[in-house]
Amino acid sequence: MSVRVEDRHPLNQVLTLRGWTAEYCLRRVAEKHQALGYGGMATRKEKLSRWTSPRKPQTPNMPTQLAMAAVLDIDAREVHARGWPNWLLLGLRDDTTIWESPWTPAGTIQALENAGGLVELDRRGFLTVTTATVASVLAQWATAAPAPASTSGGRRIDSAVADRFDSRLGDLRHLDDDLGSDHVYDAARAEARLITRLLRENSYSENTGQRLHACAAEASRLCGWCAFDRGQIAAAEKHFATSLRASACAGDRTAGATALAFWSNVLYSNRKPDPLGALDLIDGALTHRAGITSPRVLTMLHIRRARAYSIAKEPAAAYRAIDDALADYDRGTPPDEDLPSMYWITTGEVFQAAASAALSLGDPGRALTYFSVAATHHDPYDAEKEPRGTAIYLFREAEAYLALGDLDGAVDTAQRAVDLMGGVSSARGSDTLTGLRSKFTRHRAIPVVKNFLDETA
Repeated sequence: MSVRVEDRHPLNQVLTLRGWTAEYCLRRVAEKHQALGYGGMATRKEKLSRWTSPRKPQTPNMPTQLAMAAVLDIDAREVHARGWPNWLLLGLRDDTTIWESPWTPAGTIQALENAGGLVELDRRGFLTVTTATVASVLAQWATAAPAPASTSGGRRIDSAVADRFDSRLGDLRHLDDDLGSDHVYDAARAEARLITRLLRENSYSENTGQRLHACAAEASRLCGWCAFDRGQIAAAEKHFATSLRASACAGDRTAGATALAFWSNVLYSNRKPDPLGALDLIDGALTHRAGITSPRVLTMLHIRRARAYSIAKEPAAAYRAIDDALADYDRGTPPDEDLPSMYWITTGEVFQAAASAALSLGDPGRALTYFSVAATHHDPYDAEKEPRGTAIYLFREAEAYLALGDLDGAVDTAQRAVDLMGGVSSARGSDTLTGLRSKFTRHRAIPVVKNFLDETA
């Protein structure tokens, strides 16, 4: 019995998952202990046994725990927040479930359960998925079959349950607009877990099951967006991948295309941008254009193409994608006849994207023209609906003014953005401000710039 208890200790589970011996683990920890300035550390294997003993286990001192966390690539803040040995659970995530589970209803539920577990702290902002993995995911999505009815024997549920989830997810989308991702991420993950539990434990008709999978796709898509906005890139990619899986079980190409559009945003706007990878995702979605029922989703895909091409420094393709976005939008239906989740797609949104593309392409004059059209068009970008998005676009507009040497215009616009960001949590917004401040520093001798830098320090 004692052996079984000891084997369940999180540290032993981490070693098993990574294929490490006790000696190898201790040697790695000792090296990191020394590198962090904590001095030498003994590496006798009985040290680890004392930590994992089922009876009166010892707790490593804090320097040792911090060295161990660094070896396992776990944020030091989690060591202090969760305590020993709970923080070790962050080292037990096995991502193969998300990327390698079969594209079946059972495999999708496994992936949803894995993605809905402990929050990952990957603030480094690194992409984790290879080009080959993306190609495999797109190929699987293209051929996966919708989920059949479930006769698991659990309580039978009907479409009214999916109606309620649709309503709750709508509320979460708008709360994200109002408050930012830090406030909404946990709620979105809880929603995804509840939908997953219902899919696993209940029985339902084919139609109800597919609607629930569509809800799971949207909940996962919202989780991915919140993770991305918080700067948790690896987590975002996994949520988008599970959203794509759920959309396949729902038989919903539109939901899948939406997940791919948001995923592409992660790739081209990452610290090490991958615009070609983003274009692969968008092209994968547009391959199934005939199955995409929302004109606004098609508009969004073209917006993403424009941004990816601009970051790849291909101006002709970028502006052609803007034309395609406007054309699909003009062929669309009134907002109340399109998807509720696409409420934010307007002509003004297209021109905001066009302005951002022009700025990336080194044409600040054209960018300012597009920013102006976005605000003054009869179908404008609605600055009141999402303060975070408005602030990010204003930071970019300020950058355009700065590139043209208009310091007063740049500071005034940047200050309006800072005022909008108050109370809204967004790592993207903070990073955009940091980038703009770095561009202002060369003009610090100018009083108006100095005042802005001091106020936003």
